[in-house]
This record gives sequence, C-alpha cells and structure tokens, in this order.
Amino acid sequence: MTKILLTGGTGYIGAHTAVCLIEAGLQPILLDNFINSSPKVVDRIEQLTGIRPELIDMDVLDTTGITQVLQAHDIEGVIHFAALKAVGESVAKPLAYYHNNVMGLMSVLQAMHDTKVQHIVLSSSATVYGENTPVPYKEGGPLSATSPYGESKVMMEHITRDVARAEPSLRYAMLRYFNPVGAHPSGLMGEHPRGIPNNLMPYVQQVAVGLRDQLSIFGNDYDTADGTGERDYIHVMDLARGHVLAIQHLLNGKGSITVNLGVGKPVSVLQMVKAFEKASGKTIPYQFAPRRPGDIGCFYADPTLSQQVLKFHTEYTIEDMCRDAWAWQRKNPNGYDD
Repeated sequence: MTKILLTGGTGYIGAHTAVCLIEAGLQPILLDNFINSSPKVVDRIEQLTGIRPELIDMDVLDTTGITQVLQAHDIEGVIHFAALKAVGESVAKPLAYYHNNVMGLMSVLQAMHDTKVQHIVLSSSATVYGENTPVPYKEGGPLSATSPYGESKVMMEHITRDVARAEPSLRYAMLRYFNPVGAHPSGLMGEHPRGIPNNLMPYVQQVAVGLRDQLSIFGNDYDTADGTGERDYIHVMDLARGHVLAIQHLLNGKGSITVNLGVGKPVSVLQMVKAFEKASGKTIPYQFAPRRPGDIGCFYADPTLSQQVLKFHTEYTIEDMCRDAWAWQRKNPNGYDD
C-alpha cells in the first residue's frame, strides 16, 4: 500500500485528510509534535475507518529524524501541513512564524532530497495574495501577503519551486486554501484549538456551548454588503478530499501544480453567524471590535484551475458547514479532551 507522510497529521486539516486517504486506499503515517493538536485524534480516525494510522511524535525541524522516518517507512509522498497558522499572532511573533514555517519546510525538503522522495503536497494559503490582488483571486495574480504568516507561505512556495527547478524529479502540488470550517459529518472529528481560537467558527462554537461569553467581530466598516469581512469558507471534508486528489495527481506522474482550493463565493462574518444560529438553534451574542492588523475586507477564490486540473468540486454548503461544526462542538464541548 502506498505510504504518505502527513506532517502536522493530527491537526484539524491533517486528521480529516488522513481519513480521506484511508478511504482512497492509501496509508497515511502521521507525524506531529502536538503543539496545537491532540494525539487522541488517532482514536477517532480508527473509529471512522477501522484502521489505526501510525503516529510519530516528532518536530519537523528534526531533519535527521524526518530522514529516518522517510527511509524506514518507504514513504512515497509527503503532505506538509505542519506550520503555525494564525494571521494575528504572526504579526506579534514574526520570528516564530518564519522559523517554524520556513525552516520546517526546508527541513522536510532536505530529508526528501536525501531519501529521494519525489512528491510533496504543500499547504499554502489564500493569504499569499494581498490587498493589491483583484478578487476573485486567480493563481497567476500578484503575491503581496499582508502578514508574516502569509509572507512565510510565499517564501515556502518560492523555496519549493527553486528546489524543484534544481531537482526536476521533485514534483509538487501547492494548495492555496481559503477558509476551512466544519467538521467530519459524524461529529467525531473537528477543530480543537488550544487556548483562545484564532478563527471564526471555533469561536462561534465555543460561545454556543457557553465556553465564551460572546463573539468579537473584528471590523464592521469594510466595503462589503454588511460591513463585516467576507471570506471564502470551504468545508474541511472538501478540503481534505482536495489533498487526496493532489497526491494522486503527483503519484500518477503528472506535473507540478499551484491551485486554489475554495468554493468561489464570498460569505460575510455576520452571514456565517446567522447560518450557525439557524443550524444550532442558539443565539450567538456578539460585539464589534477594531479590525485586526493584516486582515483584508473581502477575498474569495477563482476555483477554475483546480476544477480543470484536479477535477476538484466542492460538495458541502454553508448550512452543511455549520451543521457539522455544531454536531462536533455539541458532542465534544472540550474537543478531544472529553
């Protein structure tokens, strides 16, 4: 069975991708240091699939360790999730973000070089685009990240392309995510942030179960329909399936690609809150707060290229995202710690 290493494999997107890989007949090997995730997610993956993936406790900055893992497990491809990922935090802690994200990728690429592993799917981000990029974002648009997090992803893309240019046998799929939300429809897996959530949906969920008093909406003076920020929200299961399509694309001998993974439709923060209230039957108290540094008023994907190259199409609606997020939070108010 084809073995795929998932760095950051117990994280939100990594764990859902592991389930989809198993369902596609591939064998995920999960590697994580659990800074922002829980090893308990492996129990849930086993419940859902009947297969317990191997879990390795390791930091991606341990190049020697990664090299040994690639060799010992006969890995054929890497899906590189491991990274710090909060836009606001990156503004306050740029050194941590550049060190972890950029050096982490370089460590993985060095290990792949040393073991001749030739396929990598890279978690990039819509934050590589910026205020000067026209919406909807197209892959050929200018890159002008507005935060250290986004800039770290731009650097990661450049480094990967440079390495592939020098080593033509290396093939990559760079996936520029938009805003992942939702949870596995079973309610067994979902987003489990450590500490105060940095993203909208887990915060809304925690307000709904009484863990937080109210939601702060950052900015209500954007040039959007209701003044709140508009984003392209994508269900985590659609996003996970996109990773499976990407690694299959590479394993099938096709060329390197850089594509957006989004729905292609903007939804405002207030619209998302109202949709969650409808799905959960709960009222979400909120207050408006100042804009966060690095945030942009409106952005969404042009998903045409991923549709053409990967035959990628989203299946879940905003209502599905809210329903599944609420099922996860209701059944697991303390995440994987329950």
